[in-house]
Amino acid sequence: MNLYEHTIIARQDISPAQLKQIEEKYSKIVEKNDGNVVKLEMWGLMNLSYLIKKNKKGNYIHFKIEGNGKIISELEKNEKIDKNLLRYLTVKVKKFDMETDYFKKNEEKDNINK
Repeated sequence: MNLYEHTIIARQDISPAQLKQIEEKYSKIVEKNDGNVVKLEMWGLMNLSYLIKKNKKGNYIHFKIEGNGKIISELEKNEKIDKNLLRYLTVKVKKFDMETDYFKKNEEKDNINK
């Protein structure tokens, strides 16, 4: 089994319900192709470095996936035609980093450190 980290950037103007549908849609594609979503992180609305399709911000969704390369090709095939998505990126990793939450709010980090 290969390990992948897959990040999707959705448009800034979609509703939370649509965001949930996107999350479920791509999780089902992974499971249908004999894969496993180890962890799903909603990073939220963040600024983009540059304009993408006239958007300044994007909703980030990050998947940690266990499976084979067929899953990734199926995911990317569906993402190319999805009008709600701006970008996607898949990185093959040797080991998942399950401890670090890179995009936690500062207040939450302060509460954990106390």
